[in-house]
Amino acid sequence: MEQLQAALAGLSLTEIEKLLLPLPRFRAAQIYKWIEKGALSFEEMTNIPVSMQKELRERFRLFSGAAAGCYDDAGTKKIVVALKDGAKAEAVLLSDGKKRLTACLSTQAGCPAGCVFCKTGSLGFSRNLDGAEIVEQFIFLRNAEKRNAEEKDGRVIGNIVVMGMGEPLLNLENLRKAIAVFTDKQGMNFSRRRITVSTCGICGGLFDIAENGPYIRLALSLTTADEELRQKLMPVTNSNPLRTVKEALALFQRNGGGRVTLEVPLLGGVNTRDADARSIAGFAEGMDTVVNIIPWNPVAGLEFEGRPLREPGKKETQDFVRMLESLGLKVTMRLHKGRRVMGACGQLGTL
Repeated sequence: MEQLQAALAGLSLTEIEKLLLPLPRFRAAQIYKWIEKGALSFEEMTNIPVSMQKELRERFRLFSGAAAGCYDDAGTKKIVVALKDGAKAEAVLLSDGKKRLTACLSTQAGCPAGCVFCKTGSLGFSRNLDGAEIVEQFIFLRNAEKRNAEEKDGRVIGNIVVMGMGEPLLNLENLRKAIAVFTDKQGMNFSRRRITVSTCGICGGLFDIAENGPYIRLALSLTTADEELRQKLMPVTNSNPLRTVKEALALFQRNGGGRVTLEVPLLGGVNTRDADARSIAGFAEGMDTVVNIIPWNPVAGLEFEGRPLREPGKKETQDFVRMLESLGLKVTMRLHKGRRVMGACGQLGTL
């Protein structure tokens, strides 16, 4: 079987330097910069001699995967990335209605967590993405935006949220590699404060980050702090009890991590009780947190205890928010974006 050429996009500068040997190191730095600027081919790298461009084409590919589809819903773009082995991952570009854009990236093809309210969780798990595949999603999203925006628009991707397909802390080694590329001052130069990683609460990964970094922003997909209900809704939490999750988050904050977002996908008639609000307040006590309410985005066929899941009603949502606020919690609301292309929270994996 013919071996695939190595791909350069998404790699660190050190990795590119090693692959390019015996070419001089300054050529690796040039190529690294071109990738950061959005070059789609070696031919676009105008300070690389034509003869060297030919050599690079013979030895390498620029990308390991490809954007196989792009879907737009009122400015929210979802791309499907065809990976090198035929697996697929999805990423989303979100707009706040101004000039600020956020890239939502995946860390796995499929997901092993099995949350009953999430389409990705119903797909099962295919594999982890490597660090370069995580970074490539960002590059594909940025290039999709460049193709569709007028030059005068001037919009740039200012934030990264790792909230797409998969459980990031079950792929922590490759997540760290991607974050290192995003935050490299010689490359994309993202501030860690502009990168948010969302997790179901994998205790081993949380303690690892708390002790070793990186100190990006953390979001916990809490859903409810009623342990029994949470374990039914999110099977992966059976081996990750909330008391241990809280210990890890508290350590993260003591060691320099900032405010933690507690994400609550709100399921009509399931986790909207006053008891759920009180359980969240109890869990948040003693930590610096904000609660982000995410009214459930409909996905056909998903059920809980034999009944179809439903989006919470407007009054149901408002009452729950008021209850949380009465308990002294700071609350924000996630806007509905990308529903028509199944690009909203919990919908990835559906075309």
